[in-house]
Amino acid sequence: MIAPRYQPKQVLIDIDTQRDMLVANGAASVYNHRNILANIHRVMAAARHHHIPTISTAQVYDPDYHSPGYCLAGTRGLKKLKYTVRGNCLCYPTSDSTDLPLDLLDRYNQVVFCKRCEDPFEEPRLDRMLTGLKADEFYLIGATAEGSVKATAMGLLKRGKEVTVLTDVVGTRNRPAAIRAFREMKAKGAIFSSATELLGPSALKIIHACPCKRCSK
Repeated sequence: MIAPRYQPKQVLIDIDTQRDMLVANGAASVYNHRNILANIHRVMAAARHHHIPTISTAQVYDPDYHSPGYCLAGTRGLKKLKYTVRGNCLCYPTSDSTDLPLDLLDRYNQVVFCKRCEDPFEEPRLDRMLTGLKADEFYLIGATAEGSVKATAMGLLKRGKEVTVLTDVVGTRNRPAAIRAFREMKAKGAIFSSATELLGPSALKIIHACPCKRCSK
């Protein structure tokens, strides 16, 4: 079990905020990417300002081995959005190991775990981190509602964690599936909030992460 000397009251879970997921020309881009990009920018900035530790996940697949066609190793689409990477950051590659230092969040304000699937609890090291980490509340952002966000929320709730999903900071490729996913998360005890509710209204529109015409206006 992870038992760091520093026990955060809040933890931000930044889920698969990668170019293939969130930029218009990405291989698996969400349809609501413009608003999501601006809100991710705001939430990540708030986490830095308030010293809230961030656990990030990033899908990565071998292009020669049962890949879904996105987030492929060696491609630009695999990369996280620039503003989702904090200064004092540690990244773990995919591994079947469960080895983790006890003082991980004492030493880093962001830890990125690569994963070979949507469900973070299928990755041994990430499962150990999320299961053992104690916090009053876990805030979830990223992509997609019907995929990794749902899997992360359901896994945390199953382990007795307090989960808040920031619904305007979550992307989807399938609106009906996302609606079902939100209903399932709520039924299991997830709390829904938003970046607007937590941080107030914002005029931020252009965040220079996506070159499409919608994001440039």
